[in-house]
Amino acid sequence: MKKHDANLIVIGAGSGGLVTAYIAAAIKAKVFLIEKGEMGGDCLNTGCVPSKSLIASAKYIHEIKNSENYGVRKAECEFDFADIMKRVHSVIDSIRPHDSVERYTSLGVDVIKGEATILSRNKVQVNGTTLTAKAIVIAAGAEPLVPPIEGLEEVGYCTSDTLWSITELPKRMVVLGGGPIGCELAQCFARFGSEVTLVEMTNRILIREDAEFSSHILKRFATEGIRIMTSHKAVKAIQRDGSKFLVCEGPGKSEEIEFDTLLLALGRSARIEGYGLNQLDIPITPQRRVEVNEYLQAGYSNIYAVGDVTGPYQFTHAAAHQAWYASVNALFSPFKKFKADYSVLPWATYTDPEVARVGLNELEAKEKHIPYEVTTYSLAELDRAKADGHAEGWIKVLTVPNKDRILGVTIISKHAGDLIAEFVLAMRHGLGLNKILGTIHSYPTWMEANKFAAGNWKKAHAPEWALNLLQKYHVWRRAGF
Repeated sequence: MKKHDANLIVIGAGSGGLVTAYIAAAIKAKVFLIEKGEMGGDCLNTGCVPSKSLIASAKYIHEIKNSENYGVRKAECEFDFADIMKRVHSVIDSIRPHDSVERYTSLGVDVIKGEATILSRNKVQVNGTTLTAKAIVIAAGAEPLVPPIEGLEEVGYCTSDTLWSITELPKRMVVLGGGPIGCELAQCFARFGSEVTLVEMTNRILIREDAEFSSHILKRFATEGIRIMTSHKAVKAIQRDGSKFLVCEGPGKSEEIEFDTLLLALGRSARIEGYGLNQLDIPITPQRRVEVNEYLQAGYSNIYAVGDVTGPYQFTHAAAHQAWYASVNALFSPFKKFKADYSVLPWATYTDPEVARVGLNELEAKEKHIPYEVTTYSLAELDRAKADGHAEGWIKVLTVPNKDRILGVTIISKHAGDLIAEFVLAMRHGLGLNKILGTIHSYPTWMEANKFAAGNWKKAHAPEWALNLLQKYHVWRRAGF
């Protein structure tokens, strides 16, 4: 048997790569972690952390502007957008040590800063040195998708990667794309005071969610002054008389939208070029991602891929979830292998209100011809939501017909991303709505909404024959027995 330098080489130090390396080191494997850019990947540096930090500041300003909702007759605030962005970067810096070279070195990971090239199924070159390992994990991530729109390079644009360098609030912003990133940032900049237009090619925003949820967010955006142009396709970007315009084609007409800043939010494309995939004939999907099997193997029994570079879900927690399977399979194959399981994978869109989901929604259930029942609970009925001034939204639960087994849940409300966790736990461990109903929830909390949703299911499935018997029993007891 050939001797190798390491048990595992991990390419990329984003969420998927970091967790893979962490798990390997924790079980005393020898692991090299190679990163050409910043440790922490997109999530820390240009994604989750900066966007949520920016959203937090925008929410605070929005609450002040709407102080009358809290019985405060008048409240005002002053801010400089440069200070807002300074705070965003300070939050990144506060989290950075958790993903740093120093931390991972202390955990036993050999971290190498440099550009990796896969030479063979066991060899990787970095900084002129060739390293060998029993297995390789590709965690190269993804980058913002830039469409081939005429004139785009001439007028200039921002993406979710480059947005964080601006220090001046755009007067007019066009957001191209009505998915989660586009919706979050459109609302965010509108709350800071930008004049925002969101352009979406399909007939509605948040196309992966059930229609009533995207419709609710669209109506909220309208009340906050965001212009929504669904069923419009951007075809050209032009400059005229010192101004910039995005030309969009819609139903029966073409329109020019003036902007100072154009933000592209059309999704992310996997990084599949520049580090040797072609030379090894690593299979690539029609969606231009690294193709993997159910064990996350990428064309070779000892090469794996995790995170945005392969999908199918481009979330930080999805990459971390895959990392467990890839690291364990890579280190213990062929003795033991595990199939990646995405059946209970939650996600959230951090608009206000938030939209969170786990499992099936009605769109998917109908597409897959899976029978289901729907139970809903309105947050307008929740005491804590009323007290907090956010009695808006609802919980929608899909269950197996005549059973309390949960197929999927979608929540639109304040804190939806947190509320969904109880349903994730229930689904992961095979607990039905009756178990949630039988669990004590503190009063008054937002989590009570989950229990009340379960209660609504119970009311709808109350056995009439049993209730009729109980009624007769109580009549009998009142008669003196």
